[in-house]
Amino acid sequence: MRTYETIIIVHPEMVGDEYAAIVEKFKKVLVDQGSEILKFDEWGTRKLAYMVKKQGRGTYLYVAYKAPAPAIKEFERRMRIDESIIKFQTVHLEKGLTIAPVAAVAEGTPSEDEGEETEAEA
Repeated sequence: MRTYETIIIVHPEMVGDEYAAIVEKFKKVLVDQGSEILKFDEWGTRKLAYMVKKQGRGTYLYVAYKAPAPAIKEFERRMRIDESIIKFQTVHLEKGLTIAPVAAVAEGTPSEDEGEETEAEA
C-alpha cells in the first residue's frame, strides 16, 4: 500500500453534529476500503485565497493514510458527490509520512535538572 495525504475543505456552515457526521463518514469510507489512517487533523475554519463555490471561508481537514489505489478512487468519488465538500486534493507521498516525535517533557513539569535545583533550594 502507498501513503497518501488529502486536504479537504468542508462547507463552513457545517457545524456541530453535521460536521462530526461528515468527518466520521469519510473516515469510515477509508477504513471500509482497507486503508490505515496514519494522521487526522482538523485545522479549523479559515479564509480561502479565492472564492470556491461561492464561499469565502472553509473548514480544513488533513488526512494521512496508507491505501490501495482502488480505495483512492472510491474516496475521491464520494467527496465529489457530497455537496458539503467544497474542494479536496490528494497527493501521493513517495517517501511515506514522517511524524515528528512528541516532546519528552510536558509543559509545566520541571525537567530532571530543574528538579535537583529546587530540592537544593528547599
